Amino acid sequence: MASSPVEVRRSARRKRMVSARREGDRVVVFIPGWMSAEQERDWVAEMVKRIEASEARRRSPGRRGDDALLRRANELSTRWLEGRAQPVSVRWVPTMRTRWASCTPDDRTIRVSERLRDAPGWVVDYVLVHELGHLLSAAHDEAFWSWVYRYPRTERAIGYLEGLNAAASLGITGVDGDPATSDAEPESTGSGPTAVTEPPAAAAGG
Repeated sequence: MASSPVEVRRSARRKRMVSARREGDRVVVFIPGWMSAEQERDWVAEMVKRIEASEARRRSPGRRGDDALLRRANELSTRWLEGRAQPVSVRWVPTMRTRWASCTPDDRTIRVSERLRDAPGWVVDYVLVHELGHLLSAAHDEAFWSWVYRYPRTERAIGYLEGLNAAASLGITGVDGDPATSDAEPESTGSGPTAVTEPPAAAAGG
């Protein structure tokens, strides 16, 4: 996957501590104002690596199998869709060439590409919410996106999938052939995982 966009924020009041956190699809790295450009480059790379490794460890509970995936879908429906989306089956399927997942509203079945089995849990959750949304509105219309955007990490997950798609040259558009986003205003995603560390004493004051 392509690395996350990065924003660096320097502070003269920050003497030693380096920290980072996820804000939307960006990783924001906070560093002391005295750091050189070379030190900034090294610390940014290290902090981005830590954030993304932390996220990668948070795998979906649905990765264990189809039954677990169905349970997770039902949990997400209850939490974000008022329990109104009731799939009959949700299962992993061999890698699909042009989409991450698909839904058949008529029989209420959802299929998720094996390519996402090791994706971060919040990405798989978005894909599930997206497909569950089709049980409430079959088209990618305003009503559909109003349901999907109840999941607070929608924009961030879209960015992740776009990066994964670009890095692997997969040619996938959206989740299931849909436009990646709607015209609706996304909800705020808030901040995600954080990482904090302190440079060695020898690096200070340089």
